[in-house]
Amino acid sequence: MKNRPVVVGIGSLQQKGNFKDLDEALILMEKATQEAINDSSSKQISKYIDEVQIPKGYWKYRDPGKWIAKRNGFPDAKTSVTKIGVLQQNLINSACNKIKNGEIRASLIVGGEARFKRIRALIEKKEYQETELNINPDHYVKAKDDLHIKEEEDALGLMAVGYYAILESALRNAKNLKIDSHKEKIGKLYSDFSKIAALNDDGWIASPLDWKNISNASDKNPMQALPYNKLHCTSWNVNQASAMILCSEELANELNIPQKNRLYPLASSETNHMIAAIQRPNIIKPTGLQLAADFILNICKEHNIKPNTFEVYSCFPVAVQMFADSLNLDLNSNLTSTGGMPFAGGPLNHFVIQSTVKILKDIKKDSNKIGLVTGVSGMMTKQSFALWAKEPFINFISKDVTNEAEKIEQPIPLSTLSEGSGKVLGYTVLPQNNVDHKKAVIYIEDLNKARKVLISYDKNIIQNMGEEEWVGKLVNFKDNYLA
Repeated sequence: MKNRPVVVGIGSLQQKGNFKDLDEALILMEKATQEAINDSSSKQISKYIDEVQIPKGYWKYRDPGKWIAKRNGFPDAKTSVTKIGVLQQNLINSACNKIKNGEIRASLIVGGEARFKRIRALIEKKEYQETELNINPDHYVKAKDDLHIKEEEDALGLMAVGYYAILESALRNAKNLKIDSHKEKIGKLYSDFSKIAALNDDGWIASPLDWKNISNASDKNPMQALPYNKLHCTSWNVNQASAMILCSEELANELNIPQKNRLYPLASSETNHMIAAIQRPNIIKPTGLQLAADFILNICKEHNIKPNTFEVYSCFPVAVQMFADSLNLDLNSNLTSTGGMPFAGGPLNHFVIQSTVKILKDIKKDSNKIGLVTGVSGMMTKQSFALWAKEPFINFISKDVTNEAEKIEQPIPLSTLSEGSGKVLGYTVLPQNNVDHKKAVIYIEDLNKARKVLISYDKNIIQNMGEEEWVGKLVNFKDNYLA
């Protein structure tokens, strides 16, 4: 196939050490790019890169892509920065479809993060400075809607952990798990993930963790949002970068790129249907998630494709479980190749690029492997799936199921009652940065089948929420408080 998209170069790196040993994100991204160019075995590939796509990180650069392009032989490439809220897989899908349609010859996708260098600057009392890049990229790519609503934001803030913790409580109840057995289950799952991360050359941690050290809160592992502690949560504080170069099969042939260097996207799906968590008809079974999963499952069934290496997005344990359920996968350590975002590292807004590169490295080493990578944006708001292999078993196909999901799944209205009763759908407890001043946040459905976010500062209620299941309970409210 003339315009079949193929990955011809991949690169990744991470840095540890003291402040002086660490690069800023811009340099990390350039180094990953150079590694990807070298990995292709044809430095001529750089002359054909028509676009540079970069997911926005925790950095202030306006257009890092243009800086990298000018320094590495493709100064005329169009550049884009994709804001948080857009699926990272969307960058890959976009590149593949442009190559298929003959719109571009090659695409560079690169992401990087240097929060660890920032932390070392604080610890060592150094001044952290970034290269100033003040010219905008050719394109900014943004999500069309917000990822949550004011009622949620007022109670939970902007950090994702509280939203995911509420989903976790709902899933725990749906699976009929007791508080303690659930705590042990997700602790053991993440302990197994940590063992893989410790063996991963690009994994952040050096030693695996016991499940009790993950599941039990401590000074080093403080509670973030019940039932999650720090070690249940993705870790942004890393120095990591990754890059991939995609081009057409025709160009790969023209440049005599060896077959051993080629890796193929087979299929991908995504849903960008956005409903705030509180308004989802079933908060742990989004319609778009299952539609996107079914698209991949049907392709696998139709073409006898059997994925055998996985990277299930692991920002928090509930995401792992929801993806596993959607794909009919057993919940075990086979769900990760990297070791998971808390332990391998979860660089802000480019982990899917990082994890895809890791899966592709695994496939390079063992051509019998077929990879499946999933991704998330928002509060388990949007999801993606991608199949990868050493051989092009099928022509690349992708599907955005958003329109289909929108027709099926409509947001549940918010309650207009100032006083009444309702059933608890999910809940969490936030530390409020002070262990003596915790706050409970509860999602309920009132007796009119409308939704409401409640809070409570009652210490007895908060204590009981960690000991007894509250999902499914009938509660009373006055204004936005448990009564």
